[in-house]
Amino acid sequence: MNFAVKTIIIMGSLMPLDYYAGRSTTMKVKSIIVGPIKSNCYIVYDEKSSDAIVIDPGDEAGKIMREIDEDHLKVHYIVCTHGHFDHIGAVAEVKKETGAKVAINKKDIEIYKHAGELAASWGLHIVEPPEPDLLVEDGDEIVVGSLQFKVFITPGHSPGGICLYGQGVLFTGDTIFAGSVGRTDLYGGDMEELKKSFVRLISFPSDTEILPGHGSSSTIKEEKATNFFVRRISI
Repeated sequence: MNFAVKTIIIMGSLMPLDYYAGRSTTMKVKSIIVGPIKSNCYIVYDEKSSDAIVIDPGDEAGKIMREIDEDHLKVHYIVCTHGHFDHIGAVAEVKKETGAKVAINKKDIEIYKHAGELAASWGLHIVEPPEPDLLVEDGDEIVVGSLQFKVFITPGHSPGGICLYGQGVLFTGDTIFAGSVGRTDLYGGDMEELKKSFVRLISFPSDTEILPGHGSSSTIKEEKATNFFVRRISI
């Protein structure tokens, strides 16, 4: 293949929060950079059962589907960490190909439905996203095969941004990046809410791996030590 896909293997890991204690799983994560804004799309699956979720299919549905088909994965959910076009631009096509259910938080529905307008303001075009199948709330579980992910509502970058946590990995969307945080100057952004969300996430165990919506991976320990936003808040 002529595009870079990073595969992360997490084998036999125990969840660091009591909520997941005692469960042992084998999880694989394919990280694909998609679109002109270079968003991270994650294909997360149970290696034993091939049950999968796709997180933030922002563009280039064909690229995403090739990775899904390569491992004969069964995609059950498409999870949108928020509704911005660079994270949902390929939702319609991936759903059409897989039949997966689309999940998002209700507070980002307006942004999700009008994502095409924001894309157009950037000179881009996306296929209109379908109606969501699931409106996830804080504390909900998303289960695929032996993998379980807990939903955390983390507003700030958008009103209904979410993060997923499971198997010692935190998928943060545009809430936290390596060394930075998501912008708050787009519609629905709120700096005070982002500060609260940052404090909530930075309290996770230090060895938690962060897989963000853009850029490279990190850990909670690294972000506590190097993220400029730590100076904006009191932990």
